[in-house]
Amino acid sequence: MEAKRAFFLIRSIFGVPFLAALLIYKRLRMHLSMYSNIEDFLQTDNNLSPIRYSYSDIKKMTSRFNEKLGEGGYGSVFKGKLRSGRFVAVKMLEKPKANGQDFISEVATIGRIHHFNMVQLVGYCVEGSKRALIYNFMPNGSLDKYIYCKEVSNPLSCRKMYEISLGVAQGIEYLHRGCDMQILHFDIKPHNILLDENFIPKISDFGLAKLYPVGNTIVSLTAARGTMGYMAPELFYKNIGGVSYKADVYSYWNVVDGNGK
Repeated sequence: MEAKRAFFLIRSIFGVPFLAALLIYKRLRMHLSMYSNIEDFLQTDNNLSPIRYSYSDIKKMTSRFNEKLGEGGYGSVFKGKLRSGRFVAVKMLEKPKANGQDFISEVATIGRIHHFNMVQLVGYCVEGSKRALIYNFMPNGSLDKYIYCKEVSNPLSCRKMYEISLGVAQGIEYLHRGCDMQILHFDIKPHNILLDENFIPKISDFGLAKLYPVGNTIVSLTAARGTMGYMAPELFYKNIGGVSYKADVYSYWNVVDGNGK
């Protein structure tokens, strides 16, 4: 209410041009702060293995964003090809969140870990307002298009579904106990489980992930994280109990049991 009063007061005193200039200034400051946060992170973290690409490189490898693979709340994903001939998926982050924290979370986690059941971050781009993440291309897409498939020609047998479930479980176990830091994903769902040419599952999308010391059994969060239908109750209702690695286990069970759809 107070913000609305201030808005109308400024407009009545200084007029629309001044108000427009003020809004543009505030928006510019927000963007500069976001890019500053990202650059500070990239300069101070020396353990990153992915390659930094220019925006010009991104346009070349995607043939000027010729083939779109999909889109979501973060932006769009395009198919690309490196000079080596290797195919990649380029995620353009068009809608910044939490002062660039989604980009930082993704690079800080997947950028320093290597596991058979994790999607590999090949590189990234930060240039002005352009931000991109480059991953290995997964030709069989995401798990959701198979488990929600109503066609008779669904290629996933019961045996293959079991192998995928086991692979995802091994990936989650690695995040929780196999790294120097405990990594909680907070968004395990079929859309974030990608399948390679042999239908081997790769956990992806670490934009909501958080890193904690391995010994922390209970962790603190200031806001709910995850996707409704897969999100653990304690992430939404704070009076239920503390948040821990079990939130990812709950999401995993909803994927396996099909309760999230």
